[in-house]
Amino acid sequence: MGMTITEKILANHSGRDRITPGENVWIDVDILLTHDVTGPGTISIFKKEFGEKAKIWDNDKVVVIPDHYIFTADQHAKRNVEFLRSFAQEQEIENFYDVGTPRYKGVCHVALPEEGFARPGEVLFGTDSHTCTAGAFGEFATGIGNTDAAFILGTGKLWVKVPSTARFVFDGEMPDYLMAKDLILKIIGDIGVDGASYQAMEFAGDAVHSLNIEERMTLCNMVIEAGGKNGVISPDEKTMDYVKAKSNKSFSPVVNDSDAIFASERKYDVSELPPLVAKPHSPENVEPAENLSYVKVDRVYIGSCTGGKLTDFIAAARILNGRKTAVDTFIVPATTDVAKGLLERKIDGKPLRAIFEEAGCRIGNASCGACLGGPEDTFGRLNSEEICVSTTNRNFPGRMGSKKSQVFLASPLTAAATAVTGKITDPRKYL
Repeated sequence: MGMTITEKILANHSGRDRITPGENVWIDVDILLTHDVTGPGTISIFKKEFGEKAKIWDNDKVVVIPDHYIFTADQHAKRNVEFLRSFAQEQEIENFYDVGTPRYKGVCHVALPEEGFARPGEVLFGTDSHTCTAGAFGEFATGIGNTDAAFILGTGKLWVKVPSTARFVFDGEMPDYLMAKDLILKIIGDIGVDGASYQAMEFAGDAVHSLNIEERMTLCNMVIEAGGKNGVISPDEKTMDYVKAKSNKSFSPVVNDSDAIFASERKYDVSELPPLVAKPHSPENVEPAENLSYVKVDRVYIGSCTGGKLTDFIAAARILNGRKTAVDTFIVPATTDVAKGLLERKIDGKPLRAIFEEAGCRIGNASCGACLGGPEDTFGRLNSEEICVSTTNRNFPGRMGSKKSQVFLASPLTAAATAVTGKITDPRKYL
């Protein structure tokens, strides 16, 4: 009986030839990520349990990226970044991407692969639930709490229950009006926000492997919205080319055994799927965009780890090029690299940034921005009862600010089409 990708990675990192779902194993960790929201808590627990003068297990395997509450006057947020800065200096952590310096990156989940920390066959933990994004690179990547992260800081190991694998196969040729966001919303709409609780969610099929790396990241990013432990996609030539361009470290990719056992399998034909939207206040509340044309919106937000990558902005620019926005529309690149891409990538000879500016969009700094509300002076703070169409990943009450606001989740194509009309719009109208 063979093993899945997730099982093989965990077996390799536990010194075992074979493991099965439900087992608990000690595994060695390749990378630990933390940021400005959860980092101080993790560090405090580490110092309490291992000692004020304790050294972390490996300062080359810890990555610290402030990204959530950084462009703010809030003193609590600033104190958190200072806490990280002090710890990075004390522990000689080279992989500290400090805000306000030339090394600053932006959203950690997009910055990690850009900086070469996402590699096939490895184990990556992060103190953020969307760490599962890195499963797009054929690795085991998942979010953990501060206590587990503190234990890793001290030992480089973690006690893990092996998840079973639910497989989702997308066949067919991707239509130009669909994006990865539509595929993952289809799944979550079908199985619910707890439909894959503590399971590995593997994405497969011709349509999935036709996607570029950034689109695969979107798929894996939102497995946590279905309750998944991790997302994973079998590494292929696109994976290898991307990783080798970003990192010179060796890695050992793994794929499913031919007789691997899956807990379940669902198959989809992408040619039959329409652009989708998740209505308030849950990612499982999914409906075709064409059915929601009666919903007038106050603003559109295109950004975050889910929808702020260069691929996302290229998609939005396809629709916004030569058109004007009817409502406040925010363009927030996930990282500084993506921000540069807005200047370098062109459509019809025009840089993406110029397309957005001519359309009337407001462009923000590379960061998590309005994705999760934050201090009162984060520019994306929603006023009461506003309706927003967003490319982010969550839409519970208060997620982007006011608890009275409503957030609809959609692909960058659908968000851009909505920005043009001021009401939820199927992007096929403009493609």
